Amino acid sequence: MTAQDLEPTSTGPLEPKPAPVRVVGARPPRRPSVTLRMIIMLILVGIVLFLIFGFGAFRTIMIGKFLATLKNPPQTVATMVAKASSFQPEQNSTGTLIAEQGANLSAEVAGIVDTISFKSGQNVKKGQVLLTLRPNNDQALLAQLRATASLDQVTYQRDLAQYRAQAVSMQTVDTDRANLASAQANVNSQLALMAEKTVKAPFSGRIGIRAVDLGEYLAAGTTIASLQKLNPIDIDFYLPQAALRTIRPGMAVQVTIESFGTTPFDGKIIAIDSAVSSTTRMIQIRAQLTNPHDELRPGMFARVAIAVGAPEQVVTLPQTAIAYNSFGDTVFIVKRDKSTPASATKPAPKAKPGKTAPPKATHYVEQVFVTLGQTRGDQVAILKGVSPGDQVVVAGQVKLLNKSPVIIDNKIMPSDSPDPVVPNE
Repeated sequence: MTAQDLEPTSTGPLEPKPAPVRVVGARPPRRPSVTLRMIIMLILVGIVLFLIFGFGAFRTIMIGKFLATLKNPPQTVATMVAKASSFQPEQNSTGTLIAEQGANLSAEVAGIVDTISFKSGQNVKKGQVLLTLRPNNDQALLAQLRATASLDQVTYQRDLAQYRAQAVSMQTVDTDRANLASAQANVNSQLALMAEKTVKAPFSGRIGIRAVDLGEYLAAGTTIASLQKLNPIDIDFYLPQAALRTIRPGMAVQVTIESFGTTPFDGKIIAIDSAVSSTTRMIQIRAQLTNPHDELRPGMFARVAIAVGAPEQVVTLPQTAIAYNSFGDTVFIVKRDKSTPASATKPAPKAKPGKTAPPKATHYVEQVFVTLGQTRGDQVAILKGVSPGDQVVVAGQVKLLNKSPVIIDNKIMPSDSPDPVVPNE
């Protein structure tokens, strides 16, 4: 007997524990086997995995079914049948009007403004006196120089007569001749100086706004006013070097200016520069226009069109039909959906009250690349990619993709004029 088999009592020493009572015929409790526990654990793990992955698969299937119901909705577009038309090839540019003759008038010498003989904006004739500077002592100095020249003339004539009488030497005559020539040169110099104080019109034209006043000190070279010859008037513009093979002096040009609307001004090319710019690879061209009413003024911005070659038959479309992209220009060509039954082209049955019957698309679009030519008003020439008779989308193509179904509605069409007129606002 060990100490563990004894138990303490309240009155005495340790006493032995009573022995457990065993029931005759009872079976001892049995623990679950390891195999059963593993089976139960595997079943539970399988159920958890099934719930996790099964739900994911179920969600994927349902999402796929939902996306399958989302068809590409038809887009409403406006279309136009492409057709060939006569197209005049042109070289287009922008330029600046310049006067055939133009100058900023100024005095050659400094001085005080003495007289002004013109009004701002008036027409003047060649050689007309416009302004004079105060002469100061110019006249007195001129009289002095002329008196000296007269004296030298008398001395020269007297000595020449004495030389013929062999009273003086040839050296004296030569000295007198030189003094006379010098005195006459001094007179001419003074006359030139006095002429520089008078400003005259170098050519006929219209003078601008006066920039000086009476009594004002005028430094040499200070602008007095601008003088421009307005009829005829020239325009300078630039074209690429490739245009040299199609343009020649004498060719007709049409010039339009924004302030005059679409009214063209006719002219002709008068000069082509002798060299192409090495920086821009452009060549300068000058044309001349008639300006009988002096409407055109130097400095105006203008657009120039030069007809080159004979008219051609090309396909034209509104510029709104072109989708301009960095990878190439494209258009959408409408095709009939062959899978649509013939009944689909009939009017749809009336919808129930309160509901709108969805339209049915009987066409789809194909996106094709095109090669563009020149523009003319609202139109652009199509050199490649579209044939006459093709039905092309001209409006509503922003949301289109290749093979997108479309519904054609041509109630509102974009402008397709070769010579559009901008309304006055």
